[in-house]
Amino acid sequence: MFSKILTKKSTDGFSAQIERLRRALDDADAVIIGAGAGLSTAAGFTYSGERFERYFSDFAAKYGFHDMYSGGFYPFPSQEEFWAYWSRYIFINRYQDAPKGVHEDLLKLLRGKDYFVITTNVDHCFQKAGFDKKRLFYTQGDYGLFQCSEPCCQETFDNGKTVRAMVEAQGFTVVDGVLTPPTGAAPKMAVPSELLPRCPHCGRPMVMNLRCDDKFAEDEGWHAAAERYENFLRTRDGQKLLFLELGVGYNTPVIIKYPFIRMTVGNQKAVYACINMGQARTLREIEERSILIDGDIGAAIEMLNK
Repeated sequence: MFSKILTKKSTDGFSAQIERLRRALDDADAVIIGAGAGLSTAAGFTYSGERFERYFSDFAAKYGFHDMYSGGFYPFPSQEEFWAYWSRYIFINRYQDAPKGVHEDLLKLLRGKDYFVITTNVDHCFQKAGFDKKRLFYTQGDYGLFQCSEPCCQETFDNGKTVRAMVEAQGFTVVDGVLTPPTGAAPKMAVPSELLPRCPHCGRPMVMNLRCDDKFAEDEGWHAAAERYENFLRTRDGQKLLFLELGVGYNTPVIIKYPFIRMTVGNQKAVYACINMGQARTLREIEERSILIDGDIGAAIEMLNK
């Protein structure tokens, strides 16, 4: 079915598509938000450039990588150095507020609406912006959680205190919620061995709760959120639904993009909307019920709120 996805842009202009989306929002009985990495980027969570240089220039100089994503795959020689890198990474992308209030603006847009959010993002931005926790499903994990590396159990552990202790041990300070590099000296590039996280049940090293292999721990909270999402879809079946896809690419299209398109095909009252820079596409079969906005997500949401 998905071999028929359009490769052309919408013929309507940006403003015209915004107005179509505004009417679809007003008309919808319920809105299902599907959010990918493009939404986090629109909120200012960039993985290269100034943010990378501010917090990882020492690692870049030593190991030669030039963005956070590449650094995340580097085979550091010790766990102490691995967690020095990752504690900074986690803090600025999970515990530090996003540079732009795109998620807060999105919540304003949904005021009074029946909604649910499914996201592959792991930065916790929806909950920090005030979205109802029981209307969120983080499918791929959370930077703010540890799990056993085995795993010996389907359990996760909050890592906020440990991560803060790690960055402070490197010489960073936290000022008004913002990680601040040390002045007058380079930060340390290793954390004390006693801060290395270990599973409280089996003693093995712990890792981030991120779906990167078949060892991802799906805890009780994950399963409860998955059940709430499925129940939301089931109880709204046949209603006028707006499937609003924000910044979802083609790395994992089977989680959000393809199901949204499939559900729109199956419900003649549904509308599929996609806001994505350079990747707003749909099926020919639902072209008349699709709203494609090739542009900045933050700018689009700002216009919709006017």
